[in-house]
Amino acid sequence: MAEYLSVSILTQYLKRKFTADPYLKRVYVTGEISNFRPRRGHQYFSLKDESAVINATMFKNVFDKLAFQLEPGMKVNVIGHLDLYGPNGSYSLIVEKIEPDGVGALYQAYEQLKQKLQAEGLFAQLQRPIPRFPQKIAVITSPSGAVIRDILTTVQRRYPIAEVDLYPAVVQGENAVPSLINQLKAVAKRSDIDVLIIGRGGGSIEDLWAFNDESLAREMLKCQCPLLVQWDMKPIQLSRITLPINVRRHRLLRLKLQHHLS
Repeated sequence: MAEYLSVSILTQYLKRKFTADPYLKRVYVTGEISNFRPRRGHQYFSLKDESAVINATMFKNVFDKLAFQLEPGMKVNVIGHLDLYGPNGSYSLIVEKIEPDGVGALYQAYEQLKQKLQAEGLFAQLQRPIPRFPQKIAVITSPSGAVIRDILTTVQRRYPIAEVDLYPAVVQGENAVPSLINQLKAVAKRSDIDVLIIGRGGGSIEDLWAFNDESLAREMLKCQCPLLVQWDMKPIQLSRITLPINVRRHRLLRLKLQHHLS
């Protein structure tokens, strides 16, 4: 005579199968996000295609590291593992990594932030007129590297009576955003700055990503003077001035270029 199992025993058996099966320890799934339900920092949603649906769970520690926003209808590529939740016998895809399908996560994050700031009307304030002959130019950048020599050469050639004040900052890595914001706030206390330049040398998109941070972007948009953000000698048009960038090692370097126009 067959032995009847309790629901708990059967569920525990299935859970062990889920855990032991090598094909379920690491799965790669493409699907469309639906039924999105954030709760207590964790994200619960469904992944679906034309003929099937699976529940997915993304825990807070994974979600907090995302560079883009999850949205209903977004097609995504997911890496994770399957797990069975004993109390209700349901299984779920536990998300370990997720990216938009067909476009990189960083680019998706950039587009989402740009659209968000545009919708708030914040870009409209960027077209500030550039003084024909700026007298005081603030530069926020690394105090080492090749960037300031280019800036100083260009300033000396174009604006020989200009004074350049350097505000040294970290421009790469986890400390870049707070460092840049601190120096932006320091420059904001001054009323005599005609132009502000923020820049760094070149690098990969990951190296440059600090410049796309939302809190940094909002701080930049508060700037009351014309602002140029630049890297690798390629300016982004926050204003119309074109000056390259870099500096020597000092806490605050003030360079007075007192050459007369000839």
